[in-house]
Amino acid sequence: MDVFLWILVAAVLAVAEIFTATLFLIMFSAGALAAAAVAALGAPVPLQAGVFVAVSALTIVAIRPVLRRHRSRPGPVGMGAETMYGAAAVVVERVDAGHGMVKIDGELWQARSLEDSVTYSPGERVAIVEIRGGVAVVWHDGLPEAIDP
Repeated sequence: MDVFLWILVAAVLAVAEIFTATLFLIMFSAGALAAAAVAALGAPVPLQAGVFVAVSALTIVAIRPVLRRHRSRPGPVGMGAETMYGAAAVVVERVDAGHGMVKIDGELWQARSLEDSVTYSPGERVAIVEIRGGVAVVWHDGLPEAIDP
């Protein structure tokens, strides 16, 4: 009976952690799971409570700071098309204001020139300025020409 009670406490604390996201309640959940393991071995209730307190305190002191440091690391700068802004591309088909094709990280993309009067020939390197409806808007990036389009 004690085992199920400790497992229930661990589950309730883990679910509550989802709503707080403080990495505090999950440490008590770990303590409750340890107490459940001790209860499964037939330990008396005072020992179960002692294990719960000891494991909870140990995880708060030892593991929580590591988890918080890991969570505070900066993530990616952008998502999706935002990550492509400024990336280099190689012109595969002539690019002008109306049509064209570039290769970005090995993938072929439709492309348009940022300026109506500027065109790019196959093999030239360009920079991605914007993504409009799945079409890369490009501008000359000043890098040497690519060898393999």
